[in-house]
Amino acid sequence: MTETAGDAGTELRAPPAPHGDVDALASGGLPPKKKQKRNKPTLSCSECVERKTKCDRARPYCLACIKRQSNCSYSEVANLIASADRGAARNTGGRARKHSKPTLGDPLHAVPIQVPVSGPPPAQQPYRSVSQSSAGSSPFLLSNIPYSNHTPSPFFGLGSAHPFANYWTSRGGLPEVIGVLPAKEQADILVAKYFDAVDPVYPMIHKRNFYADYERFWSLSDAERQAADPVLVALHFVVYAMGTQFIHMNSDHGRIQMAEFYVSASQQALRLSSYLSRASVRTLQAMVLICYFLMNDNHASDAWSFGGVLVRQAYAMGLHRDPDIITPRCSVSDKQQRRKLWQAVLFQDTFLTVLLKLPPTASFSDVRVESLSDHIEDFVAANGSSANGTPDTVVNPMRISNIAPSSDSFPSYELSDRQYIRSMWHMALLVQRTVCTPRSLSQPLTQSPQDRAKLIASYQDLHDSFPTILTTSEDAFIRDLAATNPRSLRQNLFFRSNFWHCVMIIRADENDAGGVTCDVPGALEAARMAIGAFFDFWKYLRVDAGVWWVFQHRAFEEALLMARILATQEQPLSPEKGGLSPATDPLLGRAKEDARKCLDVLELVGSAPEMQKTRTEVLRAAMADIVW
Repeated sequence: MTETAGDAGTELRAPPAPHGDVDALASGGLPPKKKQKRNKPTLSCSECVERKTKCDRARPYCLACIKRQSNCSYSEVANLIASADRGAARNTGGRARKHSKPTLGDPLHAVPIQVPVSGPPPAQQPYRSVSQSSAGSSPFLLSNIPYSNHTPSPFFGLGSAHPFANYWTSRGGLPEVIGVLPAKEQADILVAKYFDAVDPVYPMIHKRNFYADYERFWSLSDAERQAADPVLVALHFVVYAMGTQFIHMNSDHGRIQMAEFYVSASQQALRLSSYLSRASVRTLQAMVLICYFLMNDNHASDAWSFGGVLVRQAYAMGLHRDPDIITPRCSVSDKQQRRKLWQAVLFQDTFLTVLLKLPPTASFSDVRVESLSDHIEDFVAANGSSANGTPDTVVNPMRISNIAPSSDSFPSYELSDRQYIRSMWHMALLVQRTVCTPRSLSQPLTQSPQDRAKLIASYQDLHDSFPTILTTSEDAFIRDLAATNPRSLRQNLFFRSNFWHCVMIIRADENDAGGVTCDVPGALEAARMAIGAFFDFWKYLRVDAGVWWVFQHRAFEEALLMARILATQEQPLSPEKGGLSPATDPLLGRAKEDARKCLDVLELVGSAPEMQKTRTEVLRAAMADIVW
């Protein structure tokens, strides 16, 4: 497998595979299968056979029928065979089928997702409220499938492929992982891509320190590398994996395989470090990145589960505690690193729970946002420190904040990062309390119209306190950022997308007992603001927009909510401006155009065809309900 890494001019080659997987890596896939004559009974449900669609053959109802909300029935022969298979599995302790060790060319996601339900497939229900579409939806794709069942975790993709393909032997150890390192030239490209595409959004790794460790590691001999810290190796490999996701290659299939191979090596190195009983800053950095990788790789449910381990390890390390209290003797730089890492854990947990509608986990902390100073550690590093890590002299904070952005000792991107981290931190705390917690319990977000107005005002006040470079959506400003400061552009887009998505949820929420109804104009305006960030992402950073799962899924939910509102809107919002028809209302017309544009974009993005197909089918069906 040989691909070209965008404009870098260097070929990205698949790493050597351990123990006999070289052929699979070189071919990039399995050899063509011989055609077999079908002489066995049909095991798929009748509806899938008639529609000629893929059926996961789940009982009592397959996922495809649940998506379509159609009747699901199997032939008697199919039911008999399924019953026999289940009996065989029970008699052999669940080991009726043996799976060979996968190679990099295996179809890693060949096992379909199964969603058990506790009753007959839900009948098509008329649209009743916007909050129903917003809060009662499947957390991953299907906003028209209820998940509040009494069956255990039906949204976790039970039976799906393990996210970390196993290429490793029981005795290979770290030398086996070291043996599949890419060439140094290839690693350089992937690390540079990581700091270009991922680090602006999640600036938790100190770039200068990382590169110092990176160059030191690559200067070692092969024998010395095999004795290196496994956690450092794990961090390197997950950086390679994330960088590979954002590299433009001729074959998406080859890029996905290579990235999955690297993340498997990262997980293996973590396992060799006993990361479940030992934790360090590097360990948690690697785990944060593995979570994001899994989301982008269509393993959001695995990311959620892995993130639970991450948060517990963060608690065990005391990252949720104020470093001045729990680690008073640490250097200023180490304290700042702990704060930034906790913010990354908190941010990831909060905004993943917004999409999954599950309880937030990183909810106990006494780390103050204001304690993240203006990157004082960089000033200390440039001006010297005492033996115990404290500054030699008293540092004037005003002197630090007034350093010119062009100063070599205080890079301008670090000033931007500090503003971005603080802003996202403040927002995450507010969102966790006002959106994540009540929605995880299926509770209304507000108790009265006055309560909602007060909550919206708190969001607006917070928005007004943030720097303009993060909040603006002006076309000329965004175009200038794309040309001169793509790092700040990425931060702007992620902030706008997250902020306005949460405002949309609050505007659309309903509470019959409190007299709270959907604020149609407010919900549509917030949805358009949020989806506008996705359109800017697609316009100026197309490769990135095609990778970030969370960004794509937020845009999908925003377009879906707009389509469902429009389908029930029989009157114009502003008769004095838009005449007598919804089609002539300016806001309704713009919202319909945005939903249609989002559908067009979603048909082009995503590395998971099944997810892409499901999103577009659901959104297209919602658009079809708009009769004007």
